[in-house]
Amino acid sequence: MNFKTGEIVSTEKKLIICQWGRAVAGLFVFAFGVHLTIYANIGLAPWDCLGMGIANHTPLNYGLSMTVIAIVVLGIDLLMHERIGYGTIIDALLTGNLVQMYNSLNPFPENQSIGMGIALMLIGFIFMALGIEIHMSAAQCCGPRDSLLVGLGRRLPKVPIGFVEILLWSAVLLGGWLLGGPVGIGTLLSTFGAGAVMQAVYSILHFEPRDVRHRDVAEVTRVLLARDGSKQTGAV
Repeated sequence: MNFKTGEIVSTEKKLIICQWGRAVAGLFVFAFGVHLTIYANIGLAPWDCLGMGIANHTPLNYGLSMTVIAIVVLGIDLLMHERIGYGTIIDALLTGNLVQMYNSLNPFPENQSIGMGIALMLIGFIFMALGIEIHMSAAQCCGPRDSLLVGLGRRLPKVPIGFVEILLWSAVLLGGWLLGGPVGIGTLLSTFGAGAVMQAVYSILHFEPRDVRHRDVAEVTRVLLARDGSKQTGAV
């Protein structure tokens, strides 16, 4: 490895650290959006409904319930041989706990207005879309739930991915409802409105998720373990 190659490796390592920081920042924004949809108090999105349902029947709070769900889904992704990045792992470990932090810090009383709840949920969708854009731009792979959807889509090639998503969300929502998770008009808004808001935000930002070249754990780890050669002056 010569000096110039070492400099490139060192720069790559610094870039990866910055990308991790960007991924975490995106999760802070995304989690705030999720918090707003919960605070809206008009029903939850399928995954959040499941998390609340589990929290109702275990000693776990919402944040820890969502973390357990994410880790289980991450395990399924690995069994399905889906592409996993450090961003996927960061998402699994942090998102639910960040939402719980916002829930705990919120000083306002529980919302009782349907109109305000709808407004809060729509604003939450915007923050969620912004958070996903920031997180995905880090190019450290998608979250566990998105990877699961992609994995299921690959195994059902004749079924439109939109229908696969509906089937997955329906199963998750059924589980959440059976466990006593909140279901209401917000659930419908989340199921059919979140994607539309996300697409509008991406259009404004000129962001196309499919153009992002993600780097998985193996690729990033190889860079991190490579010798940077920063103190070398010749070939070795």
